[in-house]
Amino acid sequence: MNVLVAYDVGTADEEGKRRLRRVAKICEGYGQRVQYSVFEVTCSQAHYVRLIADLRGAIVDGEDSLRIYQFDRSGFDDVLRIGRQMAFEPREPWSI
Repeated sequence: MNVLVAYDVGTADEEGKRRLRRVAKICEGYGQRVQYSVFEVTCSQAHYVRLIADLRGAIVDGEDSLRIYQFDRSGFDDVLRIGRQMAFEPREPWSI
């Protein structure tokens, strides 16, 4: 399954900054950063469920926002990329 994760974490205080680092660290464990707060993830259904659980545990509902988009099998192959390209583009699920 191909998933795009985008997030916005409130960083008005130190706790928010810690949440932001935690959300980024979780996403780095599952996929590849393509923008500051956007990750492309290729994973199994089980990893997807675990990703959602990990992210839900890291945010504060009233202050932070997550957007998770699922794509079909072609997924990231159909993305138009303009500008600086990522040097590494995994096609297999990551395991940590």
